[in-house]
Amino acid sequence: MLSVPRAAQPPPMKMAEAAPPSKKRKSGRPGSSEPEEISSRELPPAAVMEVPDSRTQPPPPGAEGAEEGVDYISTLPDAVLGDIISLLPTREGARTQTLASRWRHLWRSAPLNLDYDDLPAEGDLLIALIAQILSAHTGSGRRLRISANHLCHHPATVDAWLRSPALSNFQELEFCRAANHLPILPAVAASTFRHSSSLCVATISQCRLSDGIFETLHFPQLKQLTLEEVSISEGSLHRVIAGCPVLESMLLNRSTGFKCVRICSPSLRAIGVRVRPGRQPKIIIEDAPYLERLLRLDLEEGLDISVISAPNLEIMGCLSYKRPIHFQGLCAVFPTTLHTIKTLSIYVYYNSVETVLSFMSCFPCLEKLYIKQDVAPYNISWRRKHKSHIRSLDLRLKTVVLKNYRGVLGDVNFAMFFVLHAKMLELLRFKVRGGCSNNFIARQRSLLQLEKRASRDARFEFTNDTYHRKLEDINHARDLSVADPFEC
Repeated sequence: MLSVPRAAQPPPMKMAEAAPPSKKRKSGRPGSSEPEEISSRELPPAAVMEVPDSRTQPPPPGAEGAEEGVDYISTLPDAVLGDIISLLPTREGARTQTLASRWRHLWRSAPLNLDYDDLPAEGDLLIALIAQILSAHTGSGRRLRISANHLCHHPATVDAWLRSPALSNFQELEFCRAANHLPILPAVAASTFRHSSSLCVATISQCRLSDGIFETLHFPQLKQLTLEEVSISEGSLHRVIAGCPVLESMLLNRSTGFKCVRICSPSLRAIGVRVRPGRQPKIIIEDAPYLERLLRLDLEEGLDISVISAPNLEIMGCLSYKRPIHFQGLCAVFPTTLHTIKTLSIYVYYNSVETVLSFMSCFPCLEKLYIKQDVAPYNISWRRKHKSHIRSLDLRLKTVVLKNYRGVLGDVNFAMFFVLHAKMLELLRFKVRGGCSNNFIARQRSLLQLEKRASRDARFEFTNDTYHRKLEDINHARDLSVADPFEC
């Protein structure tokens, strides 16, 4: 039996000791032979899995006659328990061996979730422990997550791990970014992707992908792809995309080696792009019928994105006044209207109402707008200059979020544009830079003339502009699919 080091193990504990005294309680489905579905989020973080206490939880309706204190979890089939264990962190999965003799063999036969961050060792001891786990494991693999450092300094060892029967047909491969800067990007061998037919998630960081690797490779089940600080040629990148017929999310994170990326994908739903300083690649969305999200993760770096065909595109950001995005391949900033865009994040200069109006003209069906503001001057006047333009707009905005709001006169005048003209507005949120007091909020409500608001049902919220989830935090393809990428 494989075990984690002594310091990492909890004291042995019998299942009977973890349960309360036996009493009568109601059961879920009398006479049912189907196992109860268990979610990994319901499992306790500790190694001991306790039966819920009916004294603190109401019994299921219509259930009678079952004894409290019985270990119902252990009565589940091995396959179900193995799936539960594979969803636990590596160390906690190994600790399930100490629960009872019923659990002793399960971790070694369950789909292996091997994450180097969960193991209580470093350096050579960590490498030895990974090798020990792989040699003792008798089941299939589910996930392997190791540092790019291993790939750089121990390529033969990593190749041996990937050849292990314990990782046969595993679904997730992650070469995560090393904490320290690698002196040279290691080259990935073609054998690394020998299980390409079973991969569903792939994260490749800090390495070189040579042209010969993807000549014949096919990824029929790959849904999430992250290329982080990777060197890959334009041709190889196009072959990777073409070889992923069910790809849903792709993140290009500071990768190099290509000047242009043409996206032709029948399945892609979300794309995120972040470039290296000084680089300015071109991204062309040629044909992406199911693309819903296009996220540009840089505000300052150059990036030229052209959208030719994306009929279902709904979420975009962050668009900057410094670096426009082109549509239909034309050179004008926004030469055509996009009626599909519902959510937009923009970065404006000096709270420019002109910039906002240009976005409104191009996205007439916009419902949710996030605005990150540059430092505003103390006076902005827009009412006379844009009066005729405002009358021609049909604002359908329901939610507006103003970030970096300071409450100075320029900010107030800018916010009043939405107060006075957004007739369908439901929420205007002010994320106040430096915090907000009750006196500050009262003064702002007075200055904003909220009694003259165009939408009588609008709500106005003032919150501290503290740390919140933002585009800069997205570092994995799975992050592209969160409900709202511009909020927590």
